Amino acid sequence: MSGNWECRFLQKVASCSLKPVAAGSGIPEVKCYLNGVKVPGIVRLRTLLCKVLGVLFSVAGGLFVGKEGPMIHSGSVVGAGLPQFQSISLRKIQFNFPYFRSDRDKRDFVSAGAAAGVAAAFGAPIGGTLFSLEEGSSFWNQGLTWKVVRRTFSESVNHTPRITLGVPYSLFCSMSATFTLNFFRSGIQFGSWGSFQLPGLLNFGEFKCSDSDKKCHLWTAMDLGFFVVMGVIGGLLGATFNCLNKRLAKYRMRNVHPKPKLVRVLESLLVSLVTTVVVFVASMVLGECRQMSSSSQIGNDSFQLQVTEDVNSSIKTFFCPNDTYNDMATLFFNPQESAILQLFHQDGTFSPVTLALFFVLYFLLACWTYGISVPSGLFVPSLLCGAAFGRLVANVLKSYIGLGHIYSGTFALIGAAAFLGGVVRMTISLTVILIESTNEITYGLPIMVTLMVAKWTGDFFNKGIYDIHVGLRGVPLLEWETEVEMDKLRASDIMEPNLTYVYPHTRIQSLVSILRTTVHHAFPVVTENRGNEKEFMKGNQLISNNIKFKKSSILTRAGEQRKRSQSMKSYPSSELRNMCDEHIASEEPAEKEDLLQQMLERRYTPYPNLYPDQSPSEDWTMEERFRPLTFHGLILRSQLVTLLVRGVCYSESQSSASQPRLSYAEMAEDYPRYPDIHDLDLTLLNPRMIVDVTPYMNPSPFTVSPNTHVSQVFNLFRTMGLRHLPVVNAVGEIVGIITRHNLTYEFLQARLRQHYQTI
Repeated sequence: MSGNWECRFLQKVASCSLKPVAAGSGIPEVKCYLNGVKVPGIVRLRTLLCKVLGVLFSVAGGLFVGKEGPMIHSGSVVGAGLPQFQSISLRKIQFNFPYFRSDRDKRDFVSAGAAAGVAAAFGAPIGGTLFSLEEGSSFWNQGLTWKVVRRTFSESVNHTPRITLGVPYSLFCSMSATFTLNFFRSGIQFGSWGSFQLPGLLNFGEFKCSDSDKKCHLWTAMDLGFFVVMGVIGGLLGATFNCLNKRLAKYRMRNVHPKPKLVRVLESLLVSLVTTVVVFVASMVLGECRQMSSSSQIGNDSFQLQVTEDVNSSIKTFFCPNDTYNDMATLFFNPQESAILQLFHQDGTFSPVTLALFFVLYFLLACWTYGISVPSGLFVPSLLCGAAFGRLVANVLKSYIGLGHIYSGTFALIGAAAFLGGVVRMTISLTVILIESTNEITYGLPIMVTLMVAKWTGDFFNKGIYDIHVGLRGVPLLEWETEVEMDKLRASDIMEPNLTYVYPHTRIQSLVSILRTTVHHAFPVVTENRGNEKEFMKGNQLISNNIKFKKSSILTRAGEQRKRSQSMKSYPSSELRNMCDEHIASEEPAEKEDLLQQMLERRYTPYPNLYPDQSPSEDWTMEERFRPLTFHGLILRSQLVTLLVRGVCYSESQSSASQPRLSYAEMAEDYPRYPDIHDLDLTLLNPRMIVDVTPYMNPSPFTVSPNTHVSQVFNLFRTMGLRHLPVVNAVGEIVGIITRHNLTYEFLQARLRQHYQTI
């Protein structure tokens, strides 16, 4: 089942450095978490501290990395930990807050935290919400966008009130993050508290032609053709970037990660050293000294009042004579945000040769840097690299083709969108983020067209950068949908028929044996189908309890009609009473009719005398191992361990009603770090005691028929956020179970090949 790959992945992560999940942008890990995969340590407080400190020094140290990706990861960690009011790193701080104690609630908060990270980074609250939907959440809860305030009550034993978060908390969280950052940045930088002048960490400024240039337009219909071509080139460049980075990542996994931790530190130092040398040598040898003139000023008057000072002060002379500046040093020796503003809003300040060399050098260094053991984002490096590409296209069109009407800033923006779209393969959310960052709605159509073309072109060669790194980690990430040819398979073709199960009443020794010898996270609760059940009931109290539970859980039309007839007798109408009396009189007593016998009369092959307290044995025959089992529900590993730790059981000489009952709050008290079965002190347990799991199991999980198409199974599994999907036949017998592993692309392809071979 799904525990096998999780165990291997946990061992791989545990063998790495201090907090390996803090390296990189964190978006692949957050994407895995929102997809339903629990990556170890992804939302820990220690991970947040390593992430914040690491990105602070990596950006300040001049590496070609961004801080936007780590901000998304940091927001996710805050979203996961804040509603819990506890942390494993701060064990002494405990609050009695029993709400939001489930994986579904935690995923919702992580999704909202990721949206807040995007909103704070780009000043794009709507784009952040869409990013969380498009790139992160696999099963989007519509309440994340807008939910009415309400108070519900759980169906637990003590009816503890359960609070449902009653605000539009994903969009509201993004808005709050944007305006909180805006408030403090505006107050600290301008001393004007409450003015809200700086919406995000990355602001593209205002795109507007100069009032003196009547022929200038931000873009025209004819420019759309160039944008499509730029999208194709951006997709090709993005695919090349992803291919090179994938090869580097594989090399690191083979030659760097298995070695001592110091090797990772030395690799980061080597990248930093090479980056510094390349920047200095390129600026001294390849940079051009260009004359400062009015053309190097901002091209529009309205925008000049806002960013003229910042952009002009960022011009670097770098060994150039007076009244000149070094164009290569201006791009390399400025913060990446300032370099992007230079490419977006300066006019005629960079030669085509400088832009081409800068693009090649930055492309290679950014590709090498992404993946080393430091927190590093990819948004800003991709935007800067793409902006240089777009500005190069604008210079070529102006200088060599004679298209003087084009606006260089627009082409730089489209180039940035094309390259970023070719790398990350996002469309809707990235379009909204760029529109909100530029505050120019007229760019909506060209940005969307460019991103779609870049995505289609890149998808022809490989996947997006985040999906590539997810695949390298071996995480069974579920795609949005399956391929059409997969409908040739049925649920019976992909399910796992070799089940590990428990009975409604099971001895402690069996539960401990099952939990210690398997890594599965859920177990079907079943009963056996026997022809001589009445004889078994006389011989053993444990078997008798299981058979009684099976009979009481079977719903029949006659039994349901009997219940309704008895309730109808309370009506005042004498006709109803007479009708009910006649109906009841015509029925035979329940003792004379074995309803279970009628349902199962089609078989009754004598099965071995296997007691429910026996664990599965390797010596069983095929008939013994795969005998018919009536399905009653699912119970989680964490629930079974909690029942054992708290001593919830009864002796064979007692009734199951004497077993202690735990409330929902008590069962979820240890969430999300439930005790481990290997830490359980077996000397405190009586192995002959019996545990009744029926009050704690899920009696009505989602199930599918063995003949269900794989596409239907996939959609149900993904949209409902499932981790286990039992396959139940027409007579209520469980015949297999489906987990995430059974729905991965590689597994489905293997099953499809087997299907073709058997035809």
